[in-house]
Amino acid sequence: MNTAAGWQMPSDLANEFLCLADFEPAARDRLPHAVYEFIAGAAGDEITMRDNVGAFDLLRIRPRVLRDVSKIDTSITLFGERLSHPIFLAPTAFQRMSHPGGEVAAARGAGEAGAIFTLGTSGTATIEECVATSPVPIWFLLYWQSDRGFNRDLVAQVAAGGAKAICVTVDMPTLGDRRRQMRAGFKIPDALATPYFNDRNTGLFKIGGSPKRAILTWPDVEWLRSLTALPIVLKGILDPEDAELAIGSGADAIVVSNHGARNLDTLPATIDALPAIAERVAGRIPIIIDGGIRRGTDVLKSIALGATAVMIGRPYVYALALGGSDWVRHCVDLLRREFETAMALTGRTSIGEIDRSLIW
Repeated sequence: MNTAAGWQMPSDLANEFLCLADFEPAARDRLPHAVYEFIAGAAGDEITMRDNVGAFDLLRIRPRVLRDVSKIDTSITLFGERLSHPIFLAPTAFQRMSHPGGEVAAARGAGEAGAIFTLGTSGTATIEECVATSPVPIWFLLYWQSDRGFNRDLVAQVAAGGAKAICVTVDMPTLGDRRRQMRAGFKIPDALATPYFNDRNTGLFKIGGSPKRAILTWPDVEWLRSLTALPIVLKGILDPEDAELAIGSGADAIVVSNHGARNLDTLPATIDALPAIAERVAGRIPIIIDGGIRRGTDVLKSIALGATAVMIGRPYVYALALGGSDWVRHCVDLLRREFETAMALTGRTSIGEIDRSLIW
């Protein structure tokens, strides 16, 4: 595992938390029940959430042997930036409910592990705070809000604050049927600051909640494209035709995502949706995938089926809840180490050698 000079892994992390699945049970015991249910829960009967993980289990790997794998290179280049590996941290909401350091601690841990961190509109920190703590690019996720002018000004604000890309949620015209968090009585504390969430507690994320409700559409994406020179990344693409429209609207990359299964149940697992989208995109723009990635072999399979990079969400939030930035770093390092091992054991020494032939 690559570690920066002067940093040593805490012994409890090294000995007790050996994979991403180890973080959730410990975090469940530590977090307030309603907060845990908010993080862990998904829409409906949570079929898609189970499928996001389970679909990776069904894919088998074809190894090649007797190759020189003494050196493994996991680096990629994205938007002109060389990154040490293709593992990113997805935007998740209200992180100071999980740990006092919130997104700042998560961004620090991500940066120490060489991972891009994405700050959400519903984040509890500013872009400047996150940028100051990480040597790796920080992205900003835009939730489309009811005031068009606010969206315009927000894009300019985060660009001036150091964001290196604008990621846009495109799959949430309304909140999903999140039963677990409702049963747990989850509520956002009034005192919890969200610097960029103008529509918070307005009811505007519910269909029919207000005549002011603005719905993001393709012309709005084209308008956003005209506002900034930063890369635009559309998050929430599951259909190849929408991937084509994204390219036509000026998107610089897409995220194949079902929103962590939090909005609509019985959607396909993202790894099942990826191949057709990759075929349609045909290398014209990068493709990122999130949803269900828990092992290094999941990263390997995602790249084999057409992804440029992957995002993880819940696992690093559980790690954050347990111990802040050091634990977030350990979470990413574990996944990267597993990925490097999987590359070596399949005879691949660089990202460019990972292709569809790896899938059995």
